[in-house]
Amino acid sequence: MRGHDRINRCLPDELVMEIFRRLDAKPSRDACSLVCKRWLRLERVSRSTIRIGASGSPEHFVKLITRRFVNVRTVHVDERLSLPAQLGRRPSVESIRPLPNLRYAKEKGGSEGELETSYISDAGLTVLGEGFSKLEKLSLIWCNNVSSMGLVSVAQKCRLLKSLDLQGCYVGDPGIAAVGQCCKQLEDLNLRFCEGLSDMGVVELALGCGKSLKSLGVAACAKITDISLEAVGLHCTSLETLSLDSEFISNKGLLAVAKGCPLLKVLKLQCINVTDEALAAVGTCCLSLEMLAVCSLQKFTDMGLRAIGNGCKKLKSLTLSDCYLLSDKGLEAIASGCKELTHLEVNGCHNIGTMGVESIGKSCQQLTELALLFCQKIGNNALLEVGRGCKFLQALHLVDCSSIGDEGPNSLYEKPVSVAANPPLSLEIYRFSSTAQLYRETTSFELTPLIVISLGDLSIWGWGGSAGGLCIGDLGISNWPTRGGNTEMMREVHDTWIGNKGIVAIGEHCKSLTDLSLRFCDRVGDEALVAIGQGCSLYHLNVSGCHQIGDAGITAIARGCPQLISLDVSVLQNLGDMAMVELGEGCPLLKEVLLSHCHHITDVGITHLVTNCTLLESCHMVYCPGITAAGVATVVSSCPNIKKVLVEKWKVSQRTKRRAGSVISYLCMDL
Repeated sequence: MRGHDRINRCLPDELVMEIFRRLDAKPSRDACSLVCKRWLRLERVSRSTIRIGASGSPEHFVKLITRRFVNVRTVHVDERLSLPAQLGRRPSVESIRPLPNLRYAKEKGGSEGELETSYISDAGLTVLGEGFSKLEKLSLIWCNNVSSMGLVSVAQKCRLLKSLDLQGCYVGDPGIAAVGQCCKQLEDLNLRFCEGLSDMGVVELALGCGKSLKSLGVAACAKITDISLEAVGLHCTSLETLSLDSEFISNKGLLAVAKGCPLLKVLKLQCINVTDEALAAVGTCCLSLEMLAVCSLQKFTDMGLRAIGNGCKKLKSLTLSDCYLLSDKGLEAIASGCKELTHLEVNGCHNIGTMGVESIGKSCQQLTELALLFCQKIGNNALLEVGRGCKFLQALHLVDCSSIGDEGPNSLYEKPVSVAANPPLSLEIYRFSSTAQLYRETTSFELTPLIVISLGDLSIWGWGGSAGGLCIGDLGISNWPTRGGNTEMMREVHDTWIGNKGIVAIGEHCKSLTDLSLRFCDRVGDEALVAIGQGCSLYHLNVSGCHQIGDAGITAIARGCPQLISLDVSVLQNLGDMAMVELGEGCPLLKEVLLSHCHHITDVGITHLVTNCTLLESCHMVYCPGITAAGVATVVSSCPNIKKVLVEKWKVSQRTKRRAGSVISYLCMDL
């Protein structure tokens, strides 16, 4: 540092490193490391977490980071993530670019001079263990080249390991056995999709480090049976979290866990052979259970759920998915026994009806979130009781509940105290069977302006602060009166598909609208977006698949929403270059734009867009025949902050590939 270096003279190393540790963003830490040699050295010493993706030379890369960062405690290796192939003087070990989808192709081979993407192997794990002997947390996600040999090496050298994630790794019993023998402090273990494991490895693990193990996840491991769970129940007495997804586990294994692990707090089950007998044991023995999720338990009846309600008084979260034998009686037992319940999800349990949810509304007054999905027998009275009894309800999710009509959602707003005195209520509704009249009462409810958020076809409507929301899906919308005093509620019913009239009403009356999604709303056109542009200042807009929207609507958004950050106009067949010109001039803060399947946008429009939108970070433009290699090159060269460009592979020239290969993603055509 030039001039008077007061900071370095006054601050000791320990204080500077503590400051670095409090910097959450990696770019900030990297910037600090460039200030001077002392800060570079101290930043490396203070670095505790490293993230590694697939790279051109993983073993060499691991050697570099083990030499430079000596105090690392946490390492994440995820080969679904890609790193730039070129390793410079200071490789960006945490700055990884996640692939948008696992189906996107990784380049292997190609033209001369390109590096083939390879993956970390046992040799890399050996180097990792030797360099990071103080490692406490290791995550190896879908590392297909890692075997038991590499895991044994890590276990022998990293004996302080507390958390190990082996999801998708084809490791065998010797590797897991070595972990049990060497890592006596292990608390968290994820074995999901570890197809090479059998009971032998899990039993050895339980014998070795069972006393410290607190969390275990097993899924799609065909060779792991009840024998493994019996060992867990016998040796892992401190277990608090268990996640099981297997058709090879039956009552015998779960009974052993329930009786041997009384401290269990979280239990997630997707085991088709488990019956009421095992769940009854959970209700009897696991009295500290706080979260229970059961999915596709075809033999699970009200008897098992009644045992949970009678024994697990501390239960706060319950998820019931595709349990066809459950009825209202089981849910009534939960309501009677689990007064602290805050989250309930009922998904596809066709025999649960109005009476069961009514009992929840009457008894579980601490409920904050309720999700009812594909429940045809639940009617309006259920929501009426929820509205009366659950004063702290923040979110209601309804998916294809055909027996719930307009009165159900409206009943949640009958009492001012339910809305004004508590956190904002949001409702999410898919494929609602009838229209719902939404209105805005400015006096008795004392509601704040309506804010709209986007969850695709998901419909969210509610009031309050910056967290309330309304997202338009297939709901009909009535008018919101804006007069003060005793406003008159409008009961005008519209068609079950949203059109221009409803969106125009939103634009006229919802002045605080910031986030709007109208995906595949075929009846929404330019008129609606003109009203939104004139009345609202959007930050996020998604109108993908709205075929009636063209240049006029997007132009109105560009002129009326200068704060726009993200825009999705995919599959708009009538959109052309004129809209791109207006966006470039009116929305300089754009960071994300999705243009895929827009046949009338050409290189001319793209050029105008990126000339002024220099903050652009992500651009999707697949299946745009008017955009050529020249347009792709223009995007890459004009946007210094660009991080992701999704495009067809043949549209990327060799020059563009050399210049910005790390930000180019290709849509895989060989699916």
